[in-house]
Parts: sequence; structure tokens; C-alpha cells
Amino acid sequence: MMGLGLYIHVPFCMGKCPYCDFYSVTPGEEAVDGYIKRTLELMAEYGRDCPYEVGTVYFGGGTPGLLGAKRLGELLESVLRSFPVAGGAEITCELNPAGLEAGFFRELKSAGFNRLSMGMQSADEGELRMLGRRHGPGDVERSVELARAAGFGNISLDLMLALPGSSPESLQGSIDFAARLSPEHISAYILKIEPGTPFASQGLQLPDDDSAADQYLLTVERLSRLGYSQYEISNFSRPGYESRHNLCYWQCGEYLGLGPAAHSFYKGRRFHWERDLNGYLRGEAPEDDGPGGSMGEFAMLNLRLSRGLIERECVLRFGGEGGEMFSRVRERALSLPGALIAAGPGKVAFTPEGFLVSNALLSRLLEGMI
Repeated sequence: MMGLGLYIHVPFCMGKCPYCDFYSVTPGEEAVDGYIKRTLELMAEYGRDCPYEVGTVYFGGGTPGLLGAKRLGELLESVLRSFPVAGGAEITCELNPAGLEAGFFRELKSAGFNRLSMGMQSADEGELRMLGRRHGPGDVERSVELARAAGFGNISLDLMLALPGSSPESLQGSIDFAARLSPEHISAYILKIEPGTPFASQGLQLPDDDSAADQYLLTVERLSRLGYSQYEISNFSRPGYESRHNLCYWQCGEYLGLGPAAHSFYKGRRFHWERDLNGYLRGEAPEDDGPGGSMGEFAMLNLRLSRGLIERECVLRFGGEGGEMFSRVRERALSLPGALIAAGPGKVAFTPEGFLVSNALLSRLLEGMI
């Protein structure tokens, strides 16, 4: 049992990056105070009858660091007071690497945070400006150094691939820069233009699909050489430093999300809070999304992982029906090109080339199951 994942969405940013589709608003003191108050109330409410031990806690955003170390510490203290949190739980805070000081990292560590995820995105100054980021490569390097000095031994950096005007050379420069900082974990995402974002209205010229695929495969190969194993479509780590919180999602574990726009799969149900801070502050209830954890959903999520869908885990979770479902998936996988998918005894998994067309493959493998 991996334990419950607890996600706290901090919906505040100083400004919206032009590619970002995550829910955020500009912070005001009254809104921040109201958000803290409401979130503390919900922690107490859900914690009273939580039937699970919490295995991971993740503060995402938005920009959680805008709350300051003291408020983040207060929220985490309430988590530890309200929920049965496992000893050695993974407790992560997302950070923008600009303008952070040594005292901030020391306070986070003292409060109980033990993992940091920083939005580096690129080591190229021009690419960072194009992305609307407020930091430079020097800010990333300094923040990692300060975090290490404060005692953090688990740091993740984000990279963005297939940026407008990017090249294999600029990408390799960013990968090598990140690796020199020696993070335990690296996330690498292909830029996608989401509807409603500023980038969607700017007519940006993205690299074509073949170029984006080449950058992705270069990233997989280069990170592997540098000691970072791919364990999910977009995530790489040193041994033992996989994101336990995100593995909870991908292994179809249960999680509780608090904050506007946060999603949950809790006590067998899926629900979400609307993308509306004011409604959240007024005490509006989350929207019900129906039951979760079906066999098809379990298969789809596990196929995001490099290790793939495992027969014994299907049987353990769903009994004989799980074994039959796995057999159908494996039979279909055997008809697909071996360059895209590996279907061995007791296991079906995508290759890196397969991850590039994972949506099409999932549609073939899971037709009629979701």
C-alpha cells in the first residue's frame, strides 16, 4: 500500500507564463489570508475521518513560494496535525528559482519539507525570456546551492523540450547544465500550446513533429548516459529518487487535492474544485466526477510508466477479471510494432518511441475498456 497522496494547490503567481494553463491568480493579502484559512479548515475536516495513512504531500501551483516559508510551514504543520502522516513521507514544494534566499530554504527544511521541485525549463537566456520566465540560469544554480546548504537531499528540476527556435544543441546545453547541478530527479516535457493561453493566440512556430520527437529521444538517451533512468513518459531519476507522489497518480492510488482547481481520487470517488478562488473561499463544495479506479483506468495510468502494465498487479487488484484484462491488452500489444511496445511474459510496456505516440497506442490497446 503506497499510502494516500495529499496535494495542496497554491493558486498564486506574480504573472502568468504565456504557455501555462494551470489555474493561478495574482496574490492579494486578503485573498492569501482567506486561502490559508479555508485550506486549514478543509485539512481539519478531511483529516477527521481520513481512513488512510498519508505517504506523500505535494505543494504545487501556481507558485507556492509566494506564500513565504512561514505560511508554507503553517500549512504543513496543519497537515501533520490533521492527517495520519507516515514516518519518512515524501513532502515536496514546487519553487520558482528566482529571488530565493538561504533563510527561506532553512525554514522550509525545518518545517518538514524534504523534497523540492524547481521550474528551470531551460539554461538558455533567450529561451527563458521567450517563455516569460523571471529567472536566469544563475538563479537556478544559486537556488540549488542554497537548498543543498540547507540540507535538502532530494531536488527535481523541470526542463521544457521542443521550444520555438530551439535546436538539439541548445537542448543538450540545458540538459548538461541541469546535470552539472546534480539533481536527483529531472522532469522533461514537450511544449504543447494549450487553448486559451497567450501562446495560443501568438501563432508561434513550434518545431515540427519529427524535430520534437528527435529532441525527446535525445533527452532520453542523454539523461540515461548521465545516470538518470526514465521511469515515466516525462520523468527521469537516479535510482530510488522517483517521485513517490506522482507514482501514486500513475499507479492509480488514491489522493486528496485541496485548493481551487485541485483534483482528487478519494474513497473510490473522483472530484475536483472549480478553477475559482472566490468560490473556494465561499465554501463551495467540490464537483463530483464519479467513481474511479476501473480496470481500464488502471491500465491506462500504469502504461505511462516505463515498467508498464504488470500482470500480477492486475490480478492482485482485480482478481480474475484483472488477469483477463491483462491478457486482452497483451494480445493486442503483440500485433503492434516491436519498436513501439514490448509485450513480454507478465508485462506490457511502451518504448521511448512508443511514448511519443502513446495516445494512439492506448486507444488501440484499451478499446472498449475505458
